[in-house]
Amino acid sequence: MEQHYKLYRVKEMAEGDEDFIMALAGAFLEEVPEDAARLKHAVTEKDFYTTYQAAHKMKPTIDLFELGVLDKLIIVQDWGKFEQGDKDVTAELQLVLNAVENASREIKDDFNL
Repeated sequence: MEQHYKLYRVKEMAEGDEDFIMALAGAFLEEVPEDAARLKHAVTEKDFYTTYQAAHKMKPTIDLFELGVLDKLIIVQDWGKFEQGDKDVTAELQLVLNAVENASREIKDDFNL
């Protein structure tokens, strides 16, 4: 449990409310993998606007669950925001995608979702 993500801040926010923690875990699984797929497609297509939007939307949840890739996600977000077409962010994107995949799998198992 909690190898690819951390619940410290989630638990702090939930103030011991286990139902709320379960709801946040469910929301993570519902939104973040979908946003990650959108982000991957946007970067591949050099769609700067969608890249920025998807990364920006993911930031609070990636931060809350402490996936350890917030700095990489910000690099990808800024690539989109500032339309840095001459910069290659595929390595950072891959780290974010791997972290989301690993955390999603682990959260599913840990919360039986």
